[in-house]
Amino acid sequence: MALIRNSLKIVRDITLRSSIRYSSTNFDPDPQGENLGTTRFPGANAPFVGTPSLLKPNQVHPIPIYRVMDRSGDIQDPSQDPNLSRDIVEKMFRDMVLLNTMDKILYESQRQGRISFYMTNFGEEASHIGSAAALDPNDLVYGQYREAGVLVWRGYTISDFIDQCYGNDEDQGRGKQMPVHYGSRKLNFITISSPLATQMPQAVGAAYAFKRQPNNHRIVICYFGEGAASEGDAHAAFNFAATLDCPVILFCRNNGFAISTPSKEQYKGDGIAGRGPAYGIATIRVDGTDTFAVYNGTKLAREYALKNNKPVILEAMAYRVGHHSTSDDSTAYRSSQEVEVWNSVEHPISKLKNYMLKKGWWSEEEETTYVKSIRKQILSQISLSEKKPKPDWREMFHDVYHDMPQHLKEQLAEMEEHVAKYKQHYPLQNFKA
Repeated sequence: MALIRNSLKIVRDITLRSSIRYSSTNFDPDPQGENLGTTRFPGANAPFVGTPSLLKPNQVHPIPIYRVMDRSGDIQDPSQDPNLSRDIVEKMFRDMVLLNTMDKILYESQRQGRISFYMTNFGEEASHIGSAAALDPNDLVYGQYREAGVLVWRGYTISDFIDQCYGNDEDQGRGKQMPVHYGSRKLNFITISSPLATQMPQAVGAAYAFKRQPNNHRIVICYFGEGAASEGDAHAAFNFAATLDCPVILFCRNNGFAISTPSKEQYKGDGIAGRGPAYGIATIRVDGTDTFAVYNGTKLAREYALKNNKPVILEAMAYRVGHHSTSDDSTAYRSSQEVEVWNSVEHPISKLKNYMLKKGWWSEEEETTYVKSIRKQILSQISLSEKKPKPDWREMFHDVYHDMPQHLKEQLAEMEEHVAKYKQHYPLQNFKA
């Protein structure tokens, strides 16, 4: 009996200590809400009410879109002018024009059968360049497949782009990826993979690793489209980032279409930004056709993420002017008149150009000369890239594992034997030996 009494005393003491510990944080002295106080339930922090009601979507105000420049290039509120130097603004504009020009030529290259696939960035140049300019070069980037402008800003060259699209021996990916699946260890840009949203939880994991490092000065930015946000990986990433307080910017390029599906058929509610408060994530929505709005928004998001070790959802609202890819014909699901509006007066390059013209920092003659120069460089590089040999076909067995496992060694040996036996049936002259 003495043993039982002692055991009960121990349990009672533990229970009492637990009650005292939780009373300061999670225990509500008014559990029935008779005084309509604040609940301390562990699952939420909200006030009690005396009558039931449904919170309907139209009762919640939409998150506003932050804008600095109008379509004429005028800054409405001088306090929001980032006051970037002429050199920086001119680099922004030149990089956007370079990307736009390269897209036009490489798109035609695919149509001519020179490359297998391509995706343009028309209408989203400001989202790329504005955000890239606000980041530190050491910040890690996870892209989806329409962020080529980030690489342009960081120094990825015309030859880097075209060698990758042609999959030749000087392609940094050694011909293992489809066109537009870029990557660069030197530029802190993780190689793009095709499946939608797989990069999102990976990016959050990388941010968590940064957080655990002493004196961390880096964040991760992860780009994705509003269509990718419908994938389960997106929701996992949001929750992972919020609960573990990871320094990551989850940058949504909401361009209105997920391949051929308009956003109104992709989701209900207040876009992707509306999910931020629900997950407990700081959120900002910007005009993705306004280079300065994207720049200011990304800069603010980066400062917050780094200082607080917390995530930010940044939604850049834009319009995909081009087809989804060379596998798509967007005229089947939208009008040419609609596209023309966004390809002219609301185009990000036009807005920044108007700003520069009014500053006296640019002229039509300079643009004509620059575009001609860029076109010449791109066409010259295509002529060089398509003549370069393909990588050694044995490359397909490498770079998956640090040390090649036995089963791949056996497959490689079998392949070598097969090619040696039937070499007359393979275009080996096109591959580097």
